[in-house]
Amino acid sequence: MTSTQQFNELKRRIWQIANDVRGTVDGWDFKQYVLGALFYRFISENFSRYIEGGDESIDYAELGDDVITDEIKDDAIKTKGYFIYPSQLFENVIAKANDNEDLNTDLKEIFTAIESSAMGYASEEDIKGLFDDFDTTSNRLGKTVKDKNSRLAAVLKGVSELDFGHFEDSEIDLFGDAYEYLIGNYAANAGKSGGEFFTPQHVSKLIAQLAIHGQKNVNKVYDPAAGSGSLLLQAKKHMDDHLIEDGFFGQEINHTTYNLARMNMFLHNVNYDKFNMQLGNTLTEPHFREDKPFDAIVSNPPYSVKWIGSDDPTLINDERFAPASVLAPKSKADFGFVMHCLNYLSSKGRAAIVCFPGIFYRTGAEQKIRQYLVENNFVETVISLAPNLFYGTTIAVNILVLSKHKTDTKVQFIDASGEEFFKKDTNNNLMTDDHVKDIVKFFDRKEDVAHVAQSIRMEKIADNDYNLSVSSYVEAKDTREVIDITKLNQKIKVTVSKIDGLRKDINTIVAEIEGSGA
Repeated sequence: MTSTQQFNELKRRIWQIANDVRGTVDGWDFKQYVLGALFYRFISENFSRYIEGGDESIDYAELGDDVITDEIKDDAIKTKGYFIYPSQLFENVIAKANDNEDLNTDLKEIFTAIESSAMGYASEEDIKGLFDDFDTTSNRLGKTVKDKNSRLAAVLKGVSELDFGHFEDSEIDLFGDAYEYLIGNYAANAGKSGGEFFTPQHVSKLIAQLAIHGQKNVNKVYDPAAGSGSLLLQAKKHMDDHLIEDGFFGQEINHTTYNLARMNMFLHNVNYDKFNMQLGNTLTEPHFREDKPFDAIVSNPPYSVKWIGSDDPTLINDERFAPASVLAPKSKADFGFVMHCLNYLSSKGRAAIVCFPGIFYRTGAEQKIRQYLVENNFVETVISLAPNLFYGTTIAVNILVLSKHKTDTKVQFIDASGEEFFKKDTNNNLMTDDHVKDIVKFFDRKEDVAHVAQSIRMEKIADNDYNLSVSSYVEAKDTREVIDITKLNQKIKVTVSKIDGLRKDINTIVAEIEGSGA
């Protein structure tokens, strides 16, 4: 099955599940149940294959729970991070789901048991709370136990009928594509309730490739506003596992999305000892100070979010913000994330950050921070993308690429907002893999190309009040019709001559009429 066929099948199946539970579960809540069921199925199948070890004579799902010894359980948890008994496997639960009058409470007990299995082990913090948002006893599923069980069975059945072989061998990013499709179908709500946490895959590809560009290996990849983890996993896709030495690190402020990110890591076979996701406010409660610096940083932080800023007098002395001698405005924390990324960046690495365009031209504190970044030669490239690439907003966002190892003092500006860099899709614009390749090619070559890319000296940027807007340096292509003045004058001359001839003819006719009347 091709990737297109798989994605179409995924959409068909999700829409079918939605129809089965429609009218009770809100669209955004429905997302949690589908993704939770996908995750439950994945870890069940993945765990079974681990226990079976390739021995076709063993079918873990058919074993009794009583044959599991403490040694087997201990070894499995140390390796996989959790334990699932045969009776708790997705396939055994789905086999009896329609007739199970205790389905909702059984599921709750299974999820609690899986999370509890990691207690006291190194994986405890990575497993804890993973199923918090898959609330099987919630009234969102229905008022009666019967209603809850009926809808849970429908969701489980729909997910069970997805047939892509092993999840990790799928031609598509099953979890990411399911998330993207669900957000797209509930776009009106997604813009307010979660679209800000998700970076479309085509944009994620570009950001990841910019961050790891030219690096043969990286120590680790970091995202200070990790969302569902899509940016971190794109970096994984573009570098073999052994080239990312110490794994993936991310911090996320939203608890639901934090859980999705951890699920996403497991779904992509990133073992618990190869990722570290933390919950909290990156700007005021930063994790990973002892783990920095990072060779690759990818991020799509929230646009113009409010933060405590200057109301906390200790922040101006924070090593992340002190170098610029000014804090990002309280009503616009964008440059707070930029300065945080810069502080966490290694001397050989790159940070690629999605930014709201306003931060590149506004005055005040943001201008002073831009001045610091430019004068210290940390800004490698600013890229403007097409509008309407993200769910919930039509804004044409920019990507800021930071580097501490530049070999010149120029800043590259790339205008990737033209029609040659995207295609129109049903609801949103879309960048294909070829579009991403073209942008990365311009980034790599650093060549000046009319209407697309220009590298500007630091002094010129300073003269322009440290404005970093792409439109200030890359002249937009004039799409107006080109008029050949010589040809136009010739046409006018011919037309005037014809008019003169018509006037003479009219005058002659009038004279003849007047003569005959006399």
